[in-house]
Amino acid sequence: MAVAHRIYAEALLGAAKEAKRVDEVRENFATFAASLEESPELRNLVRNPQIETRAKKEVLEAVLDGADEVFLNFILLTADKNRVGELEEVYEEWERLLAEEEKILAVELTTAVELSDAEAAKIVKQIEESAGRRVEATRSVDPDLIGGLVLQAGSLRLDASVRGRLSELREELLATG
Repeated sequence: MAVAHRIYAEALLGAAKEAKRVDEVRENFATFAASLEESPELRNLVRNPQIETRAKKEVLEAVLDGADEVFLNFILLTADKNRVGELEEVYEEWERLLAEEEKILAVELTTAVELSDAEAAKIVKQIEESAGRRVEATRSVDPDLIGGLVLQAGSLRLDASVRGRLSELREELLATG
């Protein structure tokens, strides 16, 4: 993540806290980020350097009619600073900062077979107890794991799968041979 994205995300978080409107800004930013993802026209508008700032701001004000004032001012500021085309990256950093502040650990849990909700909840509870943080887990299935699970939290990867263990054994055998 670029330093500028973090600076803008931190500035927005500070302004939202100061105005005591973090929840409103969070909701507005999530909706706007989803709009950027779903609308190629909107994404192209904000990312196109040939479109004048004034025109971008007019469209953004129309799109964000009724949005929280702190959020709207932030979006218009990014347009003035020619950073509005980077809002998707700023949003990712904003979400990371909020999770960090709320002591939420985002993890990706990959298993060989689909887990029941109870099984997944048990694993998440164990992670929470170990990490001392609230965990938000996304789940996926990869039959190639054969059995076990792979846990990814940021850059930390724990591979407790049968495939991972077989790879380790293969490497050990090749190293000794």
